[in-house]
Amino acid sequence: MKVKRIMANTATEDLDKAEAFYGRILGLERLMDHGWFRTYGSDERMRVQVSFGAEGGSGTEVPDLSIEVDDLETALARFEEANVPIEYGPVSEPWGVRRFYVRDPFGKLVNILQHE
Repeated sequence: MKVKRIMANTATEDLDKAEAFYGRILGLERLMDHGWFRTYGSDERMRVQVSFGAEGGSGTEVPDLSIEVDDLETALARFEEANVPIEYGPVSEPWGVRRFYVRDPFGKLVNILQHE
């Protein structure tokens, strides 16, 4: 057996909040919409990964989700323009990533990162 895909699912009564955060701010496209369940993604080829940690590094909380972007400064500007509070960073970490933390509208801690 081979794992082909891993999807994160979040329960919400307000799907428009997902559209605002993951669609408009992060620029993910809506891949599926059943009316009661939406999936966002991109055409990028990604590795199947699941991570576990005792901390998030540099003494931070373990994030619920990590999203790698190709331009961290643009991502940061989009979150700031949308008045989404930055909870950590932006900071260049000793293991070779630059990152910041935000919370999505559902309370999930999201690590936005770019490899340096």
